[in-house]
Amino acid sequence: MPELPEVTVYVEALERRIRGATLERVRLQSPSLLKTFDPPISAAEGQRVLGLRRMAKRIVWELDGELYMVFHLMITGRLRWRERGTAVPRKPGHAAFDFANGSVLLTEAGRAKQASLHLVHGATSLASFERGGIDPLEASLEEFRTALVRENRSLKRALTDQRILAGIGNAYSDEILLVARLSPVKRTHQLSEDELVRLYRAVRETLQGWTDRLRSEVGDGFPEKVTAFHPAMKVHGKYGQPCPQCGSPIQRIVYAANETNYCASCQTDGKLLRDRALSRLLKDDWPSTLEELEGG
Repeated sequence: MPELPEVTVYVEALERRIRGATLERVRLQSPSLLKTFDPPISAAEGQRVLGLRRMAKRIVWELDGELYMVFHLMITGRLRWRERGTAVPRKPGHAAFDFANGSVLLTEAGRAKQASLHLVHGATSLASFERGGIDPLEASLEEFRTALVRENRSLKRALTDQRILAGIGNAYSDEILLVARLSPVKRTHQLSEDELVRLYRAVRETLQGWTDRLRSEVGDGFPEKVTAFHPAMKVHGKYGQPCPQCGSPIQRIVYAANETNYCASCQTDGKLLRDRALSRLLKDDWPSTLEELEGG
């Protein structure tokens, strides 16, 4: 799933292309993509794009007339920039948004179509998409502490809960916890002050570092290789490979259709985390589905 770094780079690339431009036409190929009916999607046609922003993992287009298009790419949704009028791909394609200088295509791989588009009117309607999580790159240490310890959650769950921190999902939570040298199942109320500071710094270092890296890779182009398994990641998707910090093999916890990757040597004092034990220990604190982990 595109998380804070990828969504930020998407927004910046879109700003360079469509900010101030008029949305001429919406070509909706998959009706299931659109989750609202009032106002109708046709109301967006002919409106200028006044601004773009990231809202946690969502992308928001602000249009004339207090209209807002709210995109959530979910797991495999992706945006493409193509020549104006390019056909929407039949199988992975959801929609195209045509401008004078090109078209934004929204595609989604796989059978489970989860990406969504909402068209809403007014700032109050837009605010309903806010989950309440703080921006991890803008929050102070004290704001971070307050949000994190409000509930006694596992660190994996706390980092990916959009009511706590906005924009972090499965991939970057793995990376953050390795940098912080903390177990994904450690509880927030068990954190020492030193561990909390380490986590705060790891969050900022990881998210800002990856945002800068992706910006550099994209340059003036458009993000075309957005993936949850970037080759340069240290731990996420690296099961069985050596940890870049200590050389021990990366371990994993498998649940639903996803997994958490961690280094036992760096994060759990050499202890392996077992799935069955975790299901009994954590109960409803551990995400039971991919949608629960990545929703937001």
